[in-house]
Amino acid sequence: MSGTMLGVFFLEPGHLELRETAIPEPGPGEVVVKIEAATTCGTDLKAYKRGHKLMKPPMLFGHEFSGLISAVGSGVTHWHEGDPVVAANSAPCNGCFYCRRGHQELCENLDSRFNWGAYAQYIRIPAHIVNQNLHRVPAHLAFAEASLTEPLACSILGVANANIQLGDTVAIIGAGFQGLMQAQLALAAGAGQVIVIGRSHGRLAQARQLGVHVTFSTLDVDAVQQVKALTHGRGAEVVIEAAGSAETWRMATRMARPGATVLLFSGLPGGTHVEFDATHLHYGELTIKGVFHHTPRTIEQALQMLSSGYVDGKMVIEGQIPLAQVEEGLHRMDRSEVIKLAVLPGLS
Repeated sequence: MSGTMLGVFFLEPGHLELRETAIPEPGPGEVVVKIEAATTCGTDLKAYKRGHKLMKPPMLFGHEFSGLISAVGSGVTHWHEGDPVVAANSAPCNGCFYCRRGHQELCENLDSRFNWGAYAQYIRIPAHIVNQNLHRVPAHLAFAEASLTEPLACSILGVANANIQLGDTVAIIGAGFQGLMQAQLALAAGAGQVIVIGRSHGRLAQARQLGVHVTFSTLDVDAVQQVKALTHGRGAEVVIEAAGSAETWRMATRMARPGATVLLFSGLPGGTHVEFDATHLHYGELTIKGVFHHTPRTIEQALQMLSSGYVDGKMVIEGQIPLAQVEEGLHRMDRSEVIKLAVLPGLS
């Protein structure tokens, strides 16, 4: 395949540009995908605003997508032109210290194994991703929904680390994409009471549509006091922080009961320091966990849950935009006007 395509380039924090560039060619073990849909992401928004250690501009931008294989490289035997696929944005090496110990998400070689360029008409999928994290999209699943596979896989890894037990009260701070996905997963894990805490009343209404038991806005009540009031003064068995601020990290530990697990899902800017109440952590025997990224298994699980309808991805995609509007779409996310947008390269 030869010719040119349109793609959104990240030039520097706060500056994207739609450019014409060469359509990539597949190397050995690689495939090229004609992108049918991509989705905007909070990670892309953070990188757009303040940069990212893994993104070296100028470079093609975006990482959540699905589409049709348009070309296959030598040695590729299980994939063919026209196959509908979704791919993750990375894959582990499976040979390093952490991979051998069952922590593929912490792969020592991960930084060099990411793939970017979803906001474009075509994308090349490296061989290591083709071998582990390329999957067929079922015919009944829309491409935009399939594009949610990667971020949902991160949600699944997070909830798997939260150690939810049947009947637990789970408090989730944040009603964006991750909070809404984690709420559905907590319900699926058998939580007896799922509480979603956010700011936007509209997003909290969406959480209730998904079956969440209780929602409230931090604009209306003291979140810690409200969670304790709902749990006989004890606090929640599991707290998941999915809002992304030092304040919500602290809030998460304060609303956790003794013996609870606190999952710090959202990353903070490099160098951020957060203070906690040492007495509560120690004498309350809290388990505090960070969680990052996804694994090949959670990628598989995410696609299965989207395909089965067990997780509703449609409601978080709040509009469609062409490539030329990606930058404005990120601004709309930043203003909390939308959770996610579907970027359709074929849309004019």
